[in-house]
Amino acid sequence: MWQIIKKIPFWQKVLAGFILGVTLGIILGEGATQLKPLGDLFIAAIKMLVAPLIFCAIVVSITSLGTGASLKRLSFKTLAMFMLTGTIASLIGLTIGSLIDMGGTLELATTEVRERNIPGFSQVLLDMIPVNPFASLAEGKVLQIIVFAALVGIAINQIGEKAEPLKRTIEAGAEVMFQLTRLVLQLTPIGVFGLMAWVVGEYGLSMLLPLGKFIGAIYLAALIHIIFVYGGLVKFAARLSPVQFFRKAMPAQLVAFTTASSFGTLPASTRATETMGVSKKYGAFVLPLGATMNMDGCGGIYPAIAAIFIAQIYGIPLDMTDYMLIAVTATVASVGTAGVPGSAMVMLSVTLGVVGLPLEGIAFIAAIDRVIDMIRTATNVTGDMMTAVVVGKSEGQLDEAQFYDDKDEVVGESAS
Repeated sequence: MWQIIKKIPFWQKVLAGFILGVTLGIILGEGATQLKPLGDLFIAAIKMLVAPLIFCAIVVSITSLGTGASLKRLSFKTLAMFMLTGTIASLIGLTIGSLIDMGGTLELATTEVRERNIPGFSQVLLDMIPVNPFASLAEGKVLQIIVFAALVGIAINQIGEKAEPLKRTIEAGAEVMFQLTRLVLQLTPIGVFGLMAWVVGEYGLSMLLPLGKFIGAIYLAALIHIIFVYGGLVKFAARLSPVQFFRKAMPAQLVAFTTASSFGTLPASTRATETMGVSKKYGAFVLPLGATMNMDGCGGIYPAIAAIFIAQIYGIPLDMTDYMLIAVTATVASVGTAGVPGSAMVMLSVTLGVVGLPLEGIAFIAAIDRVIDMIRTATNVTGDMMTAVVVGKSEGQLDEAQFYDDKDEVVGESAS
């Protein structure tokens, strides 16, 4: 029996856990929430990996890419892709939000809009620098970890031979973390099963009906973005099969959907890009960076649609200037925010504050935020993997034969 289970492809195991969790949540109702510890165990195991995995992976990726034009070109292309898809995501969100009357007959009374202390650009930059790198590692401040790791990698490259012992030590640490990641990922089907049973059992289906249009608009915009924008870029920019991309991306998408955490999905997305043939050194660079900066779902689609929805339920008209402000803010608000559950609320408060919408509108949609956060995170993670494939292909960091190889259960080997 165990031998048969071992032969089942990983993505099918994850999908089975997802379907079984949803089914049990519907059948047992609130009783299914007792399975939440299975999901909590999975998330705790993943969180254990994040800080050391990111640090080692970023340092190794920087030292592997070197100091030449290769690193600069890869960095520029990666960031340009993030901004391009983020802009498209906000425009899709605005379009869908404008076409659908999500508010219906619901109309709430607004109170005075509270002032928000939004950090300035200089403060955002200052917050990126870790005053105490060890504290940043201990507290899981991922953006600071990325900055510190990148600086360490650059310094190792500049020092050269004298830094070889430290370089080899961190490389060995990275290999240990990769192996530990593979072990933890064996829990994925169980974790997905527990989380989905809890979500469906906790929220049920009836609670979602009053906000059905809003949820539907978010899911519609996200699916359009994933299928047509990401799929289109894989097809026409990388000239690869979108079907093969989505098939290999599915396990990571399901983990993102159930955990609602971009950073929590890093082990799964790393595995997925390895099966796609993306080199380890580029995957280790783009995926942690994308989990911090590339948030098309949280920072593009969601704030745009949520702002329009809140304006509709409060009866506040929006003009073209407001739409432009929403689009710009939604695109850039994701920079510097953590890829963990709840970060989208911060982005939404920024967007509402810019266009003068009542912030108490957030409370109206907070109850179903978890349901929305699932598709937001799946969108973010898919965008990270798409960037790894498209930019990786353009820079010779992708093995096309591995991309089309269906034997994706072996993750110990990857393109160099």
